[in-house]
Amino acid sequence: MRAVVFERFGEPAEVREVADPEPSEHGVVVRVEATGLCRSDWHGWVGHDPDITLPHVPGHELAGVVEAVGTRVSGWRPGDRVTVPFVCACGSCAACAAGDQQVCERQAQPGFTHWGSFAQYVALEHADVNLVAMPDELSFGTAAALGCRFATAFRAVVAQGRVAAGEWVAVHGCGGVGLSAVMIAAASGARVVAVDVSPQALDLARKFGAAASVDASRVEDTAAAVRELTGGGAHLSLDALGSPVTCVASVNGLRRRGRHVQVGLLPSSTGSTPVPMARVIGLELEVLGSHGMAAHAYPPMLELVRAGVLRPDLLVTSAIPLDTAPIALAAMGTAPGAGVTVIEPWR
Repeated sequence: MRAVVFERFGEPAEVREVADPEPSEHGVVVRVEATGLCRSDWHGWVGHDPDITLPHVPGHELAGVVEAVGTRVSGWRPGDRVTVPFVCACGSCAACAAGDQQVCERQAQPGFTHWGSFAQYVALEHADVNLVAMPDELSFGTAAALGCRFATAFRAVVAQGRVAAGEWVAVHGCGGVGLSAVMIAAASGARVVAVDVSPQALDLARKFGAAASVDASRVEDTAAAVRELTGGGAHLSLDALGSPVTCVASVNGLRRRGRHVQVGLLPSSTGSTPVPMARVIGLELEVLGSHGMAAHAYPPMLELVRAGVLRPDLLVTSAIPLDTAPIALAAMGTAPGAGVTVIEPWR
């Protein structure tokens, strides 16, 4: 099969022929019809993820067709249309037993713990726990955006953030996750303030339901701008980008007893990120993390997609062939882009 491979962190990847994967006894091999290009893939490429062993094939949000199944898989057959969360759970640890597969103790992540979906085929573990059946009306490109960005945003806004109608929600960073969060929060009846440095991203955020926006490149204090727009601060704020600057701005933009949800990864040279804890204490703020969404939690989100309440298809702004994926991956560091770029490995 053809796949995107890199031999060294931060150095150009290339498309080459590699061996086809084989399913484990509990796993499947999926023919990848579409896979999203995500900033998390860029973090892995530059060396921010300790789970990656070189040489490596990135890619973790995908949709496709089951090609082969392991001997102990009971719920899936070749030809099934599927997607998958970016966290593939073991199904048997204490976290999984509690229904918290997104923080599985023995999780596997395609594109990180093993070769991923920037390829024509990908192997996935524990298929009966992790695969999600794709509705017939959902395109592969749209489904590819669900496994990381949209599902992650859905759980961050609805489950972790506990969004309520009429609340102010600030979204810092309007890439794929951020725009998904804008759409989901607006559909939940919240008033959304979108924050980004890109006019294009802010235009899309308004298109997807943002009631107000802040161009972070044009104001001295982003948090102060959010507090002014919301009449005292957001009830719920998400850092959907993942940087010390956006994390701090998200916390500082909250009103009393507000909720901050950290969604974007926060790599740093020291391994930690300063958070304004004095404000957290003084205003009794909540600081929460959100790490994807388990496969069993997909049905309510998919029902909203079927009903047209949520439109993840509108987030897909471009589709590219596998041959151009290495250049697009490298560009994520300086120009993450607005919306979702989907790679189609068979083009």
